Amino acid sequence: MIDTSGLSCPEPVIMVKKAMESGEDSYTVIADNRTAFENITRFAAHQGFGVSGEENDGVYTIRIERNK
Repeated sequence: MIDTSGLSCPEPVIMVKKAMESGEDSYTVIADNRTAFENITRFAAHQGFGVSGEENDGVYTIRIERNK
């Protein structure tokens, strides 16, 4: 799990990018602001990953999976 809570962009996207470089097939990312949520989902989609997300009481959970 990648917890980007309390960070402002571009830090959350950089954290996700570094995680993607590890070659894992899936990631769960936690964000606490809409801007980070939007930027992370857009970045992951542009990298060819499938992305889904949800918001619950101001906490965003983003699931990122490598397309096969």
